[in-house]
Amino acid sequence: MEKPRKYKIEEEMNKLTLKSYKAASKIIPKYLDIAFNTFHNYRKLPLNGKADIPYATVRMLEGLFGMESGGLANYPIPLKSLETLIEEEKNSNKNQMQKQGL
Repeated sequence: MEKPRKYKIEEEMNKLTLKSYKAASKIIPKYLDIAFNTFHNYRKLPLNGKADIPYATVRMLEGLFGMESGGLANYPIPLKSLETLIEEEKNSNKNQMQKQGL
């Protein structure tokens, strides 16, 4: 069984016809201004690996494959508003002060 990958690049490539797949394999690295091997490595990034693709490159790939922002990621991206984070921080500080008896 294949290991889960960080991005759905390979899945999107496999949706192409053989002729388009071969063309895309050459065109995409040129368009992204990266080496062919780098593009190949991007396609194989393990889900839990530390390596990642630069944000701008991910967005360009999403555009090439006609995906929405975040559509290429093969994992959930937790989102919180700044207001929520501030509230959580206030509550955390309040709880710490209560534990210390202040």
